Amino acid sequence: MDRAGRPPFTRYHAAMRRSQGFTWIELIIILAIIAILGAMAVPGLHDTTLKKQVKEGMALGDVAKKGVQAAWATAGDLPKDNDAAAVPPSEKMVGALVKDVKVDHGAVTLTFGNNASNSLHGKRLTLRPAVVKDQPMVPIAWLCNTADVPGGMEVKGKNETDIPDKWLPLECRGTPKK
Repeated sequence: MDRAGRPPFTRYHAAMRRSQGFTWIELIIILAIIAILGAMAVPGLHDTTLKKQVKEGMALGDVAKKGVQAAWATAGDLPKDNDAAAVPPSEKMVGALVKDVKVDHGAVTLTFGNNASNSLHGKRLTLRPAVVKDQPMVPIAWLCNTADVPGGMEVKGKNETDIPDKWLPLECRGTPKK
């Protein structure tokens, strides 16, 4: 017998009845918390996917960049278009994420399309050459969007990038101006 005069098995039985698991309201609250956390994570995953696609698409620009570098090294002048850079026409330079690559006075502009996310369709990213004036033997430094120009170099070509900064890789973002 316990202090209350009950047999010991009754006390055990009462404790077991109180701890049978979660109530329905507790389960609904837990599910609501999980749903809220999931909803907060989705936009971050979308932005990460877009950044990855932009980074992968940039690889197609390497073909045009080599043509621009060769023209600069041999002629000392940046090519005005794809033909002058000795690369295929813009509509023929395509990839899984990029629908064309255009050379315009040395700048290489990629237009996203094909299998890229709908958010990127028709958006452009420009890779601009930074050169040492009158020194064509010095390799070109390629700048993405608003990246900072290295000392002693000048950037050429027009930046046609219209992809939001949050979707661009870090190397495509310049140092914020104070």
